Amino acid sequence: MSIALIILIVIVVLIILFIVMIYNQLIKLRNSVREGFSTMDVYLKKRFDLIPNLVETVKGYASHEKETLTRVIEARNAISTTAPSADRIKSENELSGALRQLFALSESYPDLKANANFMDLQNQLKGIEGDIANSRKYYNATVRTYNNKVEMVPSNIIAGLFHFTEEPMYEVDSEEERQNVQVSFDA
Repeated sequence: MSIALIILIVIVVLIILFIVMIYNQLIKLRNSVREGFSTMDVYLKKRFDLIPNLVETVKGYASHEKETLTRVIEARNAISTTAPSADRIKSENELSGALRQLFALSESYPDLKANANFMDLQNQLKGIEGDIANSRKYYNATVRTYNNKVEMVPSNIIAGLFHFTEEPMYEVDSEEERQNVQVSFDA
């Protein structure tokens, strides 16, 4: 066997090992992204399950605020019909905005704010919102790492060959959601 043939075999083996290494890294990162989304989804489901109780509690005190209650219910229902994707992220952001309006609405009703059931539900929801925020940070960090690997040379070549694509970040969609909720005490 000639030295040229041995060198060629070594180079081919190294290239194959390099491709396998990059491929395995991409798989690991993609699974981390999926885990991050699933973790976030668990907390979103907990919030999703609390909302009917919260809406029913508010209905008794603020029955003429149907628009806000309807928006919360519609946003909640939209989530159940969307698959985990960018559409799901948008639906979750809309629900977060609707819930902020619901809590702002409670400021106008002192009796509602004094209701132990409402306060308990609100505290549970605040805890879940904190968990959701942390899981969003984790998800975005894993997506950033994965997307970097998919986009950067030389791993982008292997990513393209094996159809690894970028994942969406969890972002606030609109200027409206970035604004503070206005509370009005006009009666």
